[in-house]
Amino acid sequence: MPEPTPTSTSTPESSAVPEVVPTPESSAVPTPAPASTPESSAVPEVVPTRESEAGTGTAVATPAPGGGRLRRSVLGPLTAAVVLAAAAGGWYASGGGSPVGAAVDGTGEAVAPVARSLRLPWPDEGQASVAVEGIGSLGTRGEQKPAPIASLTKVMTAYVILEGHPMRVGAPGAAVVADQKSADESYSSVETTAPVLAGRTYTQRRLLELMMVPSGNNIARLLARWDAGQERAFVAKMNRAAAGLGMRATTYTGVSGMEASTRSTSDDQLRLARAAMKDPVFRQIVATASVTAPGTGATFRNTNRLLGHDGVIGLKTGSSTPAGGNLAWAATQRIAGTTRLVVGVVLHQRAGTTPAEGSAAAHEAGRALITTIRADLPDALTRAGGSGRR
Repeated sequence: MPEPTPTSTSTPESSAVPEVVPTPESSAVPTPAPASTPESSAVPEVVPTRESEAGTGTAVATPAPGGGRLRRSVLGPLTAAVVLAAAAGGWYASGGGSPVGAAVDGTGEAVAPVARSLRLPWPDEGQASVAVEGIGSLGTRGEQKPAPIASLTKVMTAYVILEGHPMRVGAPGAAVVADQKSADESYSSVETTAPVLAGRTYTQRRLLELMMVPSGNNIARLLARWDAGQERAFVAKMNRAAAGLGMRATTYTGVSGMEASTRSTSDDQLRLARAAMKDPVFRQIVATASVTAPGTGATFRNTNRLLGHDGVIGLKTGSSTPAGGNLAWAATQRIAGTTRLVVGVVLHQRAGTTPAEGSAAAHEAGRALITTIRADLPDALTRAGGSGRR
């Protein structure tokens, strides 16, 4: 499908809207809300918004009651994320610390000796970092200078929400009532949103899905207000969490990624991604292929176009004109009878162009790294003596 032509280059990830046709809500397969959760049949009047994640489809607007417009989408089936949660223990059980005698790169991340025998296709611009749980870092490329990260910001938003409101695997989590502000912001034409109805009760899980899968900025702000009362107070929590993870080059100034002043590095975002993937609920959410907004019939496809291919099980996309294209990804790799988790981040691809161009470049850079690692890492580890941790 050809990339949509953006109508704005100043708004984070403003160039694409999911492919849209009416999809009955009953056909969606995300984790259902409990029977006690109010389910309204009302369809909100929604102005078509420009999606923040470029390259996910062609916008089509469907008339809604009252003459408004409602965006919908045709999506693939939900990933079997519960299986990931059950299988993930082995990713960390074998240890993810620094390899004995490993070199240390300029960012302080230990680099596994096996990385010396790999010829990874690092992107020619921006920044990139990759690590394999139980083996170590495969390296970092590009100047680790803080750069805008757009919707990668939502990884920290989800991380802080789940730290403060832990959930069981498969459970709906807490009940959250959508406020008027989040409902009003559903209709934005200048940023990525997901439709919610004021006064309606949503499950914590469904809101996290609506934030991470279609990258709903209004949902990120709703969750921040629900957790901390004010968005500013939640941003303070995000920065404290970043400091606790050793993300020394990161500053959060908002919860959604709209602000170009939210800046980080690929190394810092890799630290966060590895920490977040330890939570089985987070793994479920970022592996979700599609999600339906209850009460609207609007279904959204995951903005991560690598999901479901080459072992990819997450994570998050983000693009804007100042940020360029950004992608954090996680993939599984079977090596010597053990399933390993490979996590990578590419930042600042084609910055200053359009969100669509940046997003395409970030996906291509991520895909090149993933396919090379999957093809070459097992043999490289065999040459290095089996573990790469000597």
